[in-house]
Amino acid sequence: MFALIYDTHELNKPFKQVLSIHKSRETAERALEKRMARLGKKKVWECDTRIVWLKENAKPGYGVTENAFSTWRPGETIPYGELHPDCD
Repeated sequence: MFALIYDTHELNKPFKQVLSIHKSRETAERALEKRMARLGKKKVWECDTRIVWLKENAKPGYGVTENAFSTWRPGETIPYGELHPDCD
């Protein structure tokens, strides 16, 4: 399942709070857009929120560590821009 997690990228805070659970990346992306608008039209990197694939069951409010999620679902097509840098 996909999830929105709150992630400030602080190494001393290994637990990431699950904000919401979604059956598809598309519904997770819509939820992220709504969150960004609710936070004052912030950009994705400003709202400390990521879409991830959870490897185990969780519910909103749970804390998960990096071992419990990955950026992409196994077998999911990763966009070209995520695999290759924009510069030389």
